[in-house]
Amino acid sequence: MADEVLGDRRKALEEQFFSKHNEELRQKLLKSQEKQASREALAHVAGDADAQVLDKLVELGIGPETWAALEIIPLVEVAWANAQVEAKEHGAILTAAEANGIEAGSPSHRLLENWLTHRPDTRLLAVWGEYIVGLCAGLDPAQKSALRDEILGRARTVAEAAGGFLGLGNKISPEEEVVLQQLAKPFGR
Repeated sequence: MADEVLGDRRKALEEQFFSKHNEELRQKLLKSQEKQASREALAHVAGDADAQVLDKLVELGIGPETWAALEIIPLVEVAWANAQVEAKEHGAILTAAEANGIEAGSPSHRLLENWLTHRPDTRLLAVWGEYIVGLCAGLDPAQKSALRDEILGRARTVAEAAGGFLGLGNKISPEEEVVLQQLAKPFGR
């Protein structure tokens, strides 16, 4: 009888182990399927973006519903250059976001607000740079120059938003200037 009780207990423990293991495998499969679906939807929105870049973007939380926030990454990076986002920089970024069609309350706006409160993962800027390199490969020199000027101009506006003392002196800090130079690199100049 003791053998029967121990056998039943062993069988119950095995079933519990395999049940837990199966659930873990099921969760991994679901997560993989969700990631693939998000990547496919992002590919639809992003056009000809490189598959590896899309995978990295999905990994960093960028999906089709937050795609619009990708354009604001350079502004966020400039704002964080001095280790904190100043109120004027915050306002300048939200103004640029609204001009880009990012509506308050949208997933992109919520993601942007999070980036302004909590510094985004450092890999985000690198992935943005990879995306820009791929994008520029399909542009003629005039289009590439216009895109560079627009992005760097908006980033410079954010850098100047909180700079200077009483409106005098250099409005862009050395740290912000380093970020602006990093932002220019994917354009090849």
